[in-house]
Amino acid sequence: MATTGDIGVGTVIRFNGELCSIIEYQHRTPGNLRAFYQAKMRNLKNGKLVENRFRSGESVETVRVEYKQLQYIFQENDFIVCMDNETYEQVHVPAILFGKGSQFLKEGMEVKVAFEGDTPIIAEPPVFVELEVTYSEPGVKGDTATNTLKPSTVETGAEVYVPLFVNTGDKIRIDTRTGEYCERVKQS
Repeated sequence: MATTGDIGVGTVIRFNGELCSIIEYQHRTPGNLRAFYQAKMRNLKNGKLVENRFRSGESVETVRVEYKQLQYIFQENDFIVCMDNETYEQVHVPAILFGKGSQFLKEGMEVKVAFEGDTPIIAEPPVFVELEVTYSEPGVKGDTATNTLKPSTVETGAEVYVPLFVNTGDKIRIDTRTGEYCERVKQS
């Protein structure tokens, strides 16, 4: 058991019987009242946000979480199959844990998965991925002065809005947290 002074942002705790990850955590001392901790947490099972006040010194049950780097192999129904590079064991991770970032996964990519025991509870795709554009409307010459975006499809099948100068066959860098285009990658 830990106290409220021992936890911080990113800590996984058991709150009302559910696993929650702390997103925001602030120590507050209002005027002549007692100090408390204001926590904003995400329920890891259903994704809902929960807010709670903890008294200073209150006992909190922290959960031991082990992070592993796994290699993405393929998607099977509602699960993403990953391989542990040390034991070559296949792990089925629920696709919902990756959120919208799952649409940018390509075979062989490294993903970060957190386990409580043998159960995956948090999964993160790489922050930036480089993918090839498989379909994009051709841009009109001289039409690059404005900040206009057009839809294009990348090799994983995801649709991304890109600037007009990006064409089919170009490699682009995408932020998996937002699904937005970052830059065009120079091909050597």
